[in-house]
Amino acid sequence: MKFGKAIGFFLWSIASIGCALVAGVVIGERRAYKAPNKIDTILSLISADYVDSISVPDMTERAMYNIVSELDPHSTYIAAGELQQANEEMNGQFGGIGITYFVYKDTIVVATVTQGGPASKAGIIPGDRLLSINGKPLTAEDRTEESTLQTLRGDIGTTVQLGILHKDAPSIDNYIIRRDYIPQTTVRAAFQIAEGIGYIKIWDKFSHSTYNEFMQAAAELQAEGCQAFILDLRMNGGGAFEAAYQIVNEFLPAGKLIVSAKGRIFSPFVSVSDGTGQFANNQLVVLVDQMSASASEIVAGAIQDNDRGLIIGRLTYGKGLVQRQIDLADGSAVRLTVARYYTPSGRNIQRPYELGHSEEYTQGWVDQFNWDNSADDDVKGDKSIAYKTAHNRTVYGSGGIMPDIFVPLDTAHRMSYYISLEENDVFNRFAYEYIEQNRELLSQFTHYPDLLDYLKAQQLLYKVVMYAEDIGIRRRSLQINRCYKEILQTTYAHILLNIYGEQAFYPVYLYGDPMIAKGIRAIQKELAYPDAVIAMQYTAISGN
Repeated sequence: MKFGKAIGFFLWSIASIGCALVAGVVIGERRAYKAPNKIDTILSLISADYVDSISVPDMTERAMYNIVSELDPHSTYIAAGELQQANEEMNGQFGGIGITYFVYKDTIVVATVTQGGPASKAGIIPGDRLLSINGKPLTAEDRTEESTLQTLRGDIGTTVQLGILHKDAPSIDNYIIRRDYIPQTTVRAAFQIAEGIGYIKIWDKFSHSTYNEFMQAAAELQAEGCQAFILDLRMNGGGAFEAAYQIVNEFLPAGKLIVSAKGRIFSPFVSVSDGTGQFANNQLVVLVDQMSASASEIVAGAIQDNDRGLIIGRLTYGKGLVQRQIDLADGSAVRLTVARYYTPSGRNIQRPYELGHSEEYTQGWVDQFNWDNSADDDVKGDKSIAYKTAHNRTVYGSGGIMPDIFVPLDTAHRMSYYISLEENDVFNRFAYEYIEQNRELLSQFTHYPDLLDYLKAQQLLYKVVMYAEDIGIRRRSLQINRCYKEILQTTYAHILLNIYGEQAFYPVYLYGDPMIAKGIRAIQKELAYPDAVIAMQYTAISGN
């Protein structure tokens, strides 16, 4: 995993992003299905009579992708070799050794080690270099993140042999490590971001473990004195349907509609709050952006339509479809759209699409991305279809959840120089080299705020700019002067990440974030209580 790219909240290469990035809403039921059809007949004829030898299995795989691509943009075919990883992501755990890593100068470098995991118990530490797996030296082709991921993961209880080179060690040490359950944590940050305000970040997706992770984080923040919450769903593409409505249930009194779903043969589904929620009277702000999709939109839509809290950010992705996973006989699967879901006001926020036109669908999202990242103080979404919330506020659909308070993308992070640093993984790579050169000194700091103070006293801006120039990124003085604070902040955060982990990364990386700042101000003004939200009109708070 390249932390420098995986952890950033914004996507710079948006033209390459397709709807496959959105995890979507996937319900748990699976059915196996096998039946003869015309495609099987044609493939059999080709196998038996075609003039040249043809790989029918390869042709079948291509045909499956093509068939499903003729449907809506969120129905997907999952090949047998990809299904295990897809299921692991949904279940929130996998069999592995408990490390993250990145490629540095054609070498796999350990970035973080899960405390208490198999690798940690074996003595592997951040900065170690992985040179061989199962006795086989890693070639250039092997030294990729995806290849390494497939090799290190495996069934629980199986072993893998690693050749590890520690810093300054004269030779390679060999480790035999037994794989174990490794949780894929979705609540990646939870801390008190301002006095009495707890911040919770659900990163990337909702899994079947997300609700329990959220409850643990919220309980710990309450114990610290937090009575208001900022729930960050930016860059969260969705996932487990039930995790979304379970979290919403914690913020609503009894009898409130959370979400409903219906389809052609799909049994109608209705989720209503049961009154057991622990945070029904706490102030709540939900942060969203263009990559907040599906399950994230269920949360945002339910909170908005029940006038329960404030939605701050940018127009969400606009995915209102539900998929069911159907496992096939050969170990592959299809995630087939079987229903549409609706927010409590009756909105289906799915963006318009035509069957088989995924490229146009993606381009529409790109256009909306560029439009909403203007410097204007109002979101530019489709306001032609209006709905009413539980207390008669006006909200809009389709095409995503329109926030109550719109926040355009921070212009400093849109500087092409800063984008070049991110795209070339400069922050992560510089942090690794800086730590390697100063590990003994840096290891003397036991608490990350002390190390942060030390880093702020160093001349790191010049070093980062020179490092970038050495790898071919042209120095652009005017832009550097305009975004030097962001460059330094991101550099500090990545150095802390590699030493202390994500609990140190996020408080530094997110400091001064415009959306979070608006959320804090709204809470401090007591605008995120249910009664305060009810008293507002949608347009009255836009841009405040």
